[in-house]
Parts: sequence; structure tokens; C-alpha cells
Amino acid sequence: MGLFGTAGIRGPVEDVSPSLALAVGQAAGEPGETFVVGRDGRETGQALAAAMEAGLESAGADVRRVGQVPTPALAFASRGRRGVMLTASHNPPADNGIKLFADGVEYDRDAERVIDDRVTSGGSRLARWDQWGEGERLGVLDRYRDAVESYVRSRFRDRTAEDEASAAGPLEGLRIAVDCGNGVGALATPQVLERLGATTVAINASVDGHFPGRPSKPTPETLSEFTEFLVDGDFDLGLAHDGDADRLVVLDPDGEVIHEDTVLAVVAARYTADSDAADPVVVTTPNASARIDERVRAAGGRVERVRLGALHEGIARERAAGDDDTAIVFAAEPWKHIHTAFGGWIDGVTSAAVVAALVADAGDTDRLREPVTERPYRKVSVDCPDAAKTDAMTALETALPEAFPGATVDTDYGVRLEFDDASWLLVRPSGTEPYVRLYAESDSVDELVGEARAVIEDAVAGTT
Repeated sequence: MGLFGTAGIRGPVEDVSPSLALAVGQAAGEPGETFVVGRDGRETGQALAAAMEAGLESAGADVRRVGQVPTPALAFASRGRRGVMLTASHNPPADNGIKLFADGVEYDRDAERVIDDRVTSGGSRLARWDQWGEGERLGVLDRYRDAVESYVRSRFRDRTAEDEASAAGPLEGLRIAVDCGNGVGALATPQVLERLGATTVAINASVDGHFPGRPSKPTPETLSEFTEFLVDGDFDLGLAHDGDADRLVVLDPDGEVIHEDTVLAVVAARYTADSDAADPVVVTTPNASARIDERVRAAGGRVERVRLGALHEGIARERAAGDDDTAIVFAAEPWKHIHTAFGGWIDGVTSAAVVAALVADAGDTDRLREPVTERPYRKVSVDCPDAAKTDAMTALETALPEAFPGATVDTDYGVRLEFDDASWLLVRPSGTEPYVRLYAESDSVDELVGEARAVIEDAVAGTT
């Protein structure tokens, strides 16, 4: 399957072109179906949306145009119908992409394969002339912001108040800086935080597809000016989004990026502790830290893992495998969270509000992260030609356990080894570059990485 990656279709607009959008729309549309179509702030989004709408309508589907919205708002609007978001998330401004939803959940691999096959076969799927769909404008932002506010209030309301009407907002007294990165998160996150009681200062808050304030991907390097802004200001918390607000980065008042796995562990532990289920489950990915397992176990739950980019598949799998005592309380991979009690989509806006509420409950970011054991973490790339990846990974399924006897081994999504002291390593092939990725976390991480890298290099050399 060539069109879809781990997060829909994404790439330069020479590839993700209006003709492709038209073809995908015709492949996805069906008579009687309704699609909501949204886009982020990229310069190419309007033309791609127009082509997508034409494809869907000519295939017989009705279209509801929601305009520029965060991806989670589009997913929210797709409940009970289908949705298309035109976004390249954190990619450079010359890229764009297509992400498909059904009832608030991203298309799974089987659904994507159907679209891929239809597009690549080149066959026209025009509906009969009198079955073409209709389009109209639909407003969703206000309803989405209201829903996020209501959800967070319900989980973090002031329990000292006599009634709900007299309760202060759960973020009352919190001063938060938000770097919107000139993305569509500017249309939701500052507004929701303010409604919940925070004093919010937003920067890079004009939606601009050139991303003039900083590159769309929020990293310690691209957030350097935001770090200075936090240090110079008087804030309790910093939050930063990518271009479509499905990703969230959390910073402390000194401008330090709080490790994404620590954020994940804190949120997962809270959802686990709050659950009434006998078997609360958190779904995450193989590259996520064992600190998550530690905190979830301490809160009375368990962690299950699924391949990168497939949290929705992991949720469905665990629900099918569980019983009446099982509840999927949270699902996340680094930077991206699904708040399952709210919806089945990755939602950086809701994450911003939930993390802020947890900081307010704890008193500050230091106390929030205090229960989490943060061991040194490393990620390295080992050269490996694409043609050698399969044989190299097969060899590593044997070589790595032999090199680290006593470790618990999982080969479902790469090779993951866990040790008695909560150290771990993961080796998996890159899906986009000629590398094998090594992730490791340990109090002696340099030693662990050095030993593992030597095993990986030997395995690659033996297959080339």
C-alpha cells in the first residue's frame, strides 16, 4: 500500500495534489454518506479542500465544509458520519496531507487499503448524474470548544463548591503561555483555557500557512524563543502545538521541555486512578517509556502496546479482547493523546486543558512530575539499506535476546527488551528512512546503547 503512511497521506504538494485529492474523494465517497471536510492553515489547503469536496460529491456523498479547524475539531465533527482533514501536521509549509475519519476515529489499515486500491486502479467512481451529493457550510468550532470545556470541568471541577454554578474554573489562578506555532490550535486552545479560568498569553497565534513564527514541529530547538518568553515572564506552565493541534509539547516555567513520556505517564496514571473499572487499560506504543508502565501499575492498571500510528487499532483490539471489567481509560504515543472518555481521536487541545488541570491540582509542574522516575533516554539511528531491513530485524530477534539474557522480549513491533530495573530498549526499522532506530532508557543508558548498537551493526553487516 503506497499512499498511506502512519498518519494518513502526507508529502509535498507536487504529490499531494488537487488531482490526488479529487481521486481520494471519489474513492472514499458513497451515495448516502455525509463527510465533514476541514483544513489547517496551509496555503494549499483551500484548493485541496475544493478538489476533495468535488471528488466526494461526484461520488454521491454530501459534504459539510467546516473550513480552518484543528484536526481534533474535525474528528469531533465526524462523529456519526465521515470526515476528511487536509493537513500535513508538523511538516514544512510546502507539504500537505489527507487524513480520513469515520465516526470520530481515523481509518484503520483495511479501510485505507480499500481507498488505496481504488485510487491506484484508476477506475472512475462517478455516481449517476442524479445521485451527486450536495455541499453546505457547517460551523463546528464553538461546539467543539464547548465540548472540551465541559469535559474538563466534569473531571476537574471544584469539589469544595456548594454546587456546580458556584465552582471556580479548574484552572483558576493558573497563568499559561501557549505557542500556537501559527497553526489552527490558535482557534481553540487559548479560548478553552481562558474559559476554564486560566490567564492565557498566546504567541504565534495568527493562523499562517508559512509558519513565520517558528517551524511547525515543536521541538526544544524550534521552541527556543518560546523558552526565553517563559523565562522572562511569570508563568506556571508553557504549552506548544504543531500546525494542526493534534500534538502537544509541555514546558515548565523555566522553559524546560518536560519529557513527552513523563507527560504521558502522569496523564495515564490519573485516568487509571480515576477509573471505576476493575481492569483499567492504557494503550501506548513500543517506543514509549517503561515509566508509563510503572505509574499505571502503581495506580492499579495495566499497559498494552500497539504499533506506531495505530492507537485506534490498539483500542479496538483491547476492547474486543476484554470483558465487562475492562475499560480503555487512555491511549497515547509520545506527543499525541486520545482521551477515550471524550472521543476516539488524537486531541492536543483537550490534552492542553487536561495537563493544565493536573498542574493546577498538583500545585506546580515540579510536584506533578515528582512521582515519575525519569531515567536517561537516548534515540539513535543505525544505517541500514531499505532492502536489508527485513533480514536484519529477523536476525535481531535472536541476536538481541542472546546479547542480553534475562530480559523480557517482545517482538510484536520490532524487538523490545525490558529489564528488571525498568530499563528497556527497542529496535525497529524506520518506515521512511534507511535506518534502524534504537531507543533506550536506563540509568546507564550510554553503556546499554553502546552494547545494543554493536549487535545491530553486526546484524546489518551480515545482511548486506
